Amino acid sequence: MRAGKDGPMSKPASCGHCGHTEPESAQITEGRIALVGHPNVGKSVVFNRLTGSYVTVSNYPGTTVDVTRGIGRLQGRSWQVIDTPGVRTLSPQSEDELATRDLLLRERPDMVVQVADAKNLKSTLMLTAALADLGLPMVLALNMSDEAESRGYRCDAGRLSAILGVPVVETVATTGEGMEELKAALPRAAPGRRVAYCSELESALRRLEGSAAAGGSSRLVGLALLSGDESIVEFLSAPGVSGAGVPLRSERGCGPQPDLRGAPEMMADALARGRELRRPFVRPPELVLHADREAWAMGVVGEVQTRSQAERPGWIQALDKWSMRGMPGYAMVACTLLVMYYFVGVLAAGEGVDFMENTLFGGYINPAAVRLVKAAFPFPFIQDLLVGEYGVVTMALTYALAIVFPIVTAFFLFFGCLEDSGYLPRMSAMLDRAFRLVGLNGKAVIPMVLGLGCDTMATLSTRILDTRKERLLATMLLTLGVPCSAQLGVIMGILAKHGWREWAVWLAAVGGTTLAAGWAAAKLLPGARAPFIMEIPPLRVPELRNILLKIKVRLVWYLKEAVPLFILGTLALFLLDRIGVLQRVEILLSPVTTTLLGLPRETAWCFILGFLRRDYGAAGLFVLAEKGLLDSRQIIVSLVAITLFMPCLAQFLVMVRERGTRTACLISAFVFATAFAVAAALNLFLKSTNLI
Repeated sequence: MRAGKDGPMSKPASCGHCGHTEPESAQITEGRIALVGHPNVGKSVVFNRLTGSYVTVSNYPGTTVDVTRGIGRLQGRSWQVIDTPGVRTLSPQSEDELATRDLLLRERPDMVVQVADAKNLKSTLMLTAALADLGLPMVLALNMSDEAESRGYRCDAGRLSAILGVPVVETVATTGEGMEELKAALPRAAPGRRVAYCSELESALRRLEGSAAAGGSSRLVGLALLSGDESIVEFLSAPGVSGAGVPLRSERGCGPQPDLRGAPEMMADALARGRELRRPFVRPPELVLHADREAWAMGVVGEVQTRSQAERPGWIQALDKWSMRGMPGYAMVACTLLVMYYFVGVLAAGEGVDFMENTLFGGYINPAAVRLVKAAFPFPFIQDLLVGEYGVVTMALTYALAIVFPIVTAFFLFFGCLEDSGYLPRMSAMLDRAFRLVGLNGKAVIPMVLGLGCDTMATLSTRILDTRKERLLATMLLTLGVPCSAQLGVIMGILAKHGWREWAVWLAAVGGTTLAAGWAAAKLLPGARAPFIMEIPPLRVPELRNILLKIKVRLVWYLKEAVPLFILGTLALFLLDRIGVLQRVEILLSPVTTTLLGLPRETAWCFILGFLRRDYGAAGLFVLAEKGLLDSRQIIVSLVAITLFMPCLAQFLVMVRERGTRTACLISAFVFATAFAVAAALNLFLKSTNLI
């Protein structure tokens, strides 16, 4: 990956853990700054303010969590800025928190900028206490200070800085207020003053310090061992981990950073020692630690923060009030989802894709490419490779740029507005209960609704979910039971010519299968449903500049990461067609379609086309129905099968990118089997009952 313009290219370096490759940007900078903070506190906006236009987005090793890195020129020096996933604690309860904690331990950034919501000072300080135990130099940015003032909160930043021992800066990142002061404060970053915990905890930490097994570990690692956090042992036991922490000392300050090369035996002994030291505690040490940090934070808040009469509420405050209250809140959710569906699923996936695919690519780009290729390459093989039925230009680039790109752009725009306005957490909270039925929480509303526009884009949006289990569940349900708008339009066109019975059977079969599969998968997949804990920020008017910056970063990621997959997939289809595999697939499918489903042999091609693009398969069934080759029973059976059928090529490739090849193949195999099993059972049921 190219890091930017601040230095020459250099080869990536391995950090030695999980095969992680250090981004090249780390090789050309003079230091690293990690942005850490709760979700929805403006870290991404601060990141955009501190960095240049080029960023890299990649999964953190061992996770599917995104970490964004960029280059910034700060105080005359070139810095790598790392935007970490939002956390509420450094005692991991989710994959996001695990990735952030491991990043801070593994990479030991030169400083940490804690981005905080100025209105939630107590929660902020509890995270500050954990960062102080880590021992890294830090700066505290009290962001959204304008919103805090509008609610009557006033914070004595100077007094807070003296208590914490670190620079404290009030900022409004959306407008840029305080950002220059934040940059000027970076050279003064210092390790925060550590909280003096109760005598039981401090005594246990001192005894753990004397254990050879825990030698060289940081105070944060010692607290994790006392809390029985086995994830810290798994991390430190990995080969090649270095620089994992500062010596476990009770005194303040930051000493030398020794290597901690975690032999599994040593860390197993450390965990055993931690368990032994837990026994005398009346309450679990993790609860004692939380209570001590909370008491300390409340004391500091009482010393540095005052509250006066808030400003008179305006229309934003009134909307904020009603957005979480019963029927008005649900009505707002319904309106938001409806607008999102029409904007992304109808306008972008309909009008936008129609213009890009039929007018721009179909009328100009593809014909010009065909003429150019035929004139430049007189070889039929190369012509078919580039502009044939499975050509790089006529299929791969057309799919990636003409079909998916408009939908991706519309989604990023709408999602950016939801993020920047603060409404996304509210919508998730209102719908949390409904999604518990299938092992998900309220955040899953975004992917599921987007799936009605484009399942490919919806699969990308599953990144907002907290745990791997939830991302797997959402991906599987999208693949199985959520038709994209293009396919749904064709299906509705077919069903519109029939009565309510056909509609009811189709809805019952698809909906019942999706709910049953989600419920069963939630029970069978390992891991618990993530607790729905979410900070609810105040509503605010989105800043256009911030939204455009987010869209730019995300579209660059799409062009770099997703488009090459379309090209590779198309090349594979081209080769499979050349060697006759696709024709053999039709022959193999024929017994299934004719014997199990009771459909004409011609429908086999509809399912093959459905894998290339979902609405193509539905359109094939539409043509067969118009020709009178399908009766009412066959129409319902075929529509249920094509709705539940395997994902289209674009979605499959994105599944490979997001979940891995093995998982994508397993999900596709499950969906393939389920689609034909349900359709076959429906065929037998309809034959035996004469319902249709």
